[in-house]
Amino acid sequence: MENNLHFDNGKFKIMQIADIQENARLNPDTVKLIDLALEKEKPDLVVFTGDQIQGYSASYEKDTEKRVEGCISAFLEPLIKRGIPFTYTFGNHDDDCSVSKSRQAEIYASKPGCIMGPARCEEDPGTHCITVKDSSGEKDLLALYLIDSNKKEANGSYSPVKPEQIQWYKDTRDAFFQRDGAYLPGIVFQHIPLCEFYDILKKVNFFTRGRVEAYHDRKNTFYKLSDTAYSNGGFLGESPAVPGVNTGEFDALKEKGDIFAFYVGHDHVNSFVENYQGIDLGYTQGAGFNTYGPGSQRGVRIFEVTEDDVRNYSTYTVTMLQLCGGKYKPAYPLKEFVFSHAPTCVEQVKTDLTRAGALLLTAGAIYAVIRKFSK
Repeated sequence: MENNLHFDNGKFKIMQIADIQENARLNPDTVKLIDLALEKEKPDLVVFTGDQIQGYSASYEKDTEKRVEGCISAFLEPLIKRGIPFTYTFGNHDDDCSVSKSRQAEIYASKPGCIMGPARCEEDPGTHCITVKDSSGEKDLLALYLIDSNKKEANGSYSPVKPEQIQWYKDTRDAFFQRDGAYLPGIVFQHIPLCEFYDILKKVNFFTRGRVEAYHDRKNTFYKLSDTAYSNGGFLGESPAVPGVNTGEFDALKEKGDIFAFYVGHDHVNSFVENYQGIDLGYTQGAGFNTYGPGSQRGVRIFEVTEDDVRNYSTYTVTMLQLCGGKYKPAYPLKEFVFSHAPTCVEQVKTDLTRAGALLLTAGAIYAVIRKFSK
């Protein structure tokens, strides 16, 4: 679809949908959330920020391509029937099945409303840039950068955005300057958060209420949100699963002052926004009901941008609970209970089991001492 995105009456509304992570047997609540959110908010553009597909699901083992296309068609149907355009990038799970990102890109492109900028390269179709023009449709006012943040390393940590991807951003940014004599203000969307997300959290001790535990390079450390983020409705349900190496993406994004916001998904039970060195760093909670998530607080994020000052945008989330009038009843109550209370990562399971074992050993030792001296 040709990019005809533009401000209308001075306004432009974007909806970010993160971590649908659906398998071939879609949970109807996922589509319901998308449908209700679109009906309420009526965005001008939907941005999918990766892990649309639960590629590792056994449901994709047979007739894989047909089932992947069926899943994509199902969650896009609420957009297509309303004529709402969309764009996307990939997450770390989309191509865990045998259908490559390039083939998935072809599937998306075949759907009405798909808007994509030129891909960075054939092997990286999820890294691209689209623009939004003014109300007259003549002048670019806003750049939307979508960057594929890759997968996992062999050691279990997440891969960073590659230097060549960062250079692509710089080249694209500089091309706007060469054309217009000024840098085009922009928002970056990608799946996996930056290492700098830890710089906007408060490091606390084990006994702090509301803390989350970090893993890998930050093992045995604990964090929580700032009071401001909490008061603005933010929540932190797991530590940011950031790359194991910092390749300088944030430094590149702040270099010329064009990027004013950076939003991700990936960690399903996180949702907040904090400004760091002039750039808003934000999380959007997961929208999928066939994976772990924050219960009825699964939702989408809305961005309202004004034509006269695109940097002065507003953002908020819309949750399933709100969309159901405060009376959400899951389609599969038992599954929803499990997914709402499940560990967020393998490392958490290992840590919890280790601590549980230590507690049992301690309890056993205390019991043995009591028995000995009670005789």
